[in-house]
Amino acid sequence: MHSKQRILAALNGQPHDHVPLTTWCFGFKSAPPLRWQTETGERTYWYSLRMEHIHTLPQPWTLADDFARVLAWQSLGVDDILDVSVPWSCHPEVTWTEAIHPAGNEDSCSIAERTYHTPAGELRHAVRLTGEEPGPGWVVQPQAVPLFEDYNIPRGFRHAVSSPDHIPLLRYLYQGPDPQARAWFQERMQQVRSFADKHQVAVQAWSAFGMDGVVWLTGVENAVLLAMEAEAAFGELVDSVFVADYARTEVALTTPGVDIIVQRGWYSSTDFWSPRLFDRFVIPHLAELVSLAHRHGKKFAYVMTTGVEKLGPHLADAGVDLLYFVDPLQDRLSLDWARQHLSDRMTLAGGVNALTLASGTPQQIRQEVQHAIETLGPTRRFILHPLDAVFPDTPWEGMQTLIQAWKETIS
Repeated sequence: MHSKQRILAALNGQPHDHVPLTTWCFGFKSAPPLRWQTETGERTYWYSLRMEHIHTLPQPWTLADDFARVLAWQSLGVDDILDVSVPWSCHPEVTWTEAIHPAGNEDSCSIAERTYHTPAGELRHAVRLTGEEPGPGWVVQPQAVPLFEDYNIPRGFRHAVSSPDHIPLLRYLYQGPDPQARAWFQERMQQVRSFADKHQVAVQAWSAFGMDGVVWLTGVENAVLLAMEAEAAFGELVDSVFVADYARTEVALTTPGVDIIVQRGWYSSTDFWSPRLFDRFVIPHLAELVSLAHRHGKKFAYVMTTGVEKLGPHLADAGVDLLYFVDPLQDRLSLDWARQHLSDRMTLAGGVNALTLASGTPQQIRQEVQHAIETLGPTRRFILHPLDAVFPDTPWEGMQTLIQAWKETIS
């Protein structure tokens, strides 16, 4: 079977030749024989264009690099997937000004500030520039203040949405793709589709932020407090994010070449939300997006790395087709439980943690791989995936052991 056929068969619970193996690269340091040269140097560290609009990479990474990564993984038998990030836009009347405030004026760190000027008023977003060196391969803190960025959460000096009064302004800052953004995405997808058809690669579009977007805008503590103390205002914020998410998802679904829609959910687990709040604020909009994807004949994936035992059944109820992830290590999730309660309702990805690849012995890696495949493989709804990604500190030797163990187990 081709890689795409294998992935789609696993998403449909249909027979396929063996359990697929996929991985996400978040600065993964590849083996020298697999690297390639470009005009800007050797591609030592690998990434994915799912990161394109929300992270600042320490080196260039182009669509051609994404294609080269796919071919490198395929040369080892790995079922890589092409990720595309759907752009978004601001209201055409929005402008902004930026400033850097020196350390000592307001804080011990320098502060980057962006002031948005919208038709409904002004909104200020400020983040501490902490200046640490993350190490080779890791994403870096930008020297400006993008609206959505993981660095903004722990370093936030003034979050974009720091009071309920700011919520009405958000609809001007996060909107669906405008004509220019749509044209960019269509051109991108023409190239992606051509490559994917030639090499039989599945394509997934990252089009929805959900609660991740909310937490990016408010910070963790503010989001939780707002949800508990001002549910109506919090619901307005969630609704505003959803409107743009829906528009981005529509663009992805009406552009040829997309097989899977993905919604981020790293900040939607029980680390942040009770099942009641999850059902109140996440599930209704998620079910709408799933229904939209299904009407277009596409699959819908959701990312949740912790709290799956509590919230996984809720995702299945909403119609999610693919759950990233089932994690026996950090989430302490029993794969037997996942098989019993989830595998007849959705496809499960995961089974082995990248921490094991970094610090486990070869025997431990093999045991995790074998247990995952033997437990979830017979369901025909399982994709082996080191979660949630392979990083700059993931040694090639660990990844190599995983691939060897996977091949031995599926043979």
